[in-house]
Amino acid sequence: MNAENKSRVSKKDQILTLYASGIREVADLALITHSRPTYVAGVLEGGKMLPGYFDLYTSSSKSMNVYSKYFAGKLGFKDEETARHSVELIDHYYRQFETGQDRAGQHHALLMALTMFDRARWTGKEKEAAIFGEWLAKHLEIGSPGSEASTTASAAQ
Repeated sequence: MNAENKSRVSKKDQILTLYASGIREVADLALITHSRPTYVAGVLEGGKMLPGYFDLYTSSSKSMNVYSKYFAGKLGFKDEETARHSVELIDHYYRQFETGQDRAGQHHALLMALTMFDRARWTGKEKEAAIFGEWLAKHLEIGSPGSEASTTASAAQ
C-alpha cells in the first residue's frame, strides 16, 4: 500500500467528522463531500445520528408516522406477483382510511404506492412499476368541476 492510499479518507469518515464538527445539514454535508443526500443520511442514520430522516431510499420498515406500521416490511416489487400483492395491501388500507375519512392515512397509502413505483422503475422493473403506476393513476384522477372529487378538494381548502 502506498502513502497515497494510506492517507485517503473515505466519504463516510469525512461525513462523520464534519457532522462531529458541527455541520448538521444533510444537504451541506452532501455538497462538501460530493455525495448524494441519501448516502449522507444513510451514513448518519447508521451512526444513530439522524433519526427522522426520510427519502425515497429510506427503509420503509423505519416508522415515519402512525401509518407506517400498516406497510412496514409488507411491500415489495421483486416480481409482478409481489407488486400486485403490495398494491392490494395499499388499496385495502386506502379504502379503510377513506371509510374513516382519514385523509392523512389515505395520503400515506398514496405515498407508499408512489415510493414503490419510483423504486421499481429506477431499478429497471418496468412491469412491476406499471402495477403501482396504474393504481396511482386511478387514485390521483382529479374530477371535473362539481364532481365528488373536486367538491371534496374544495371543502378541504
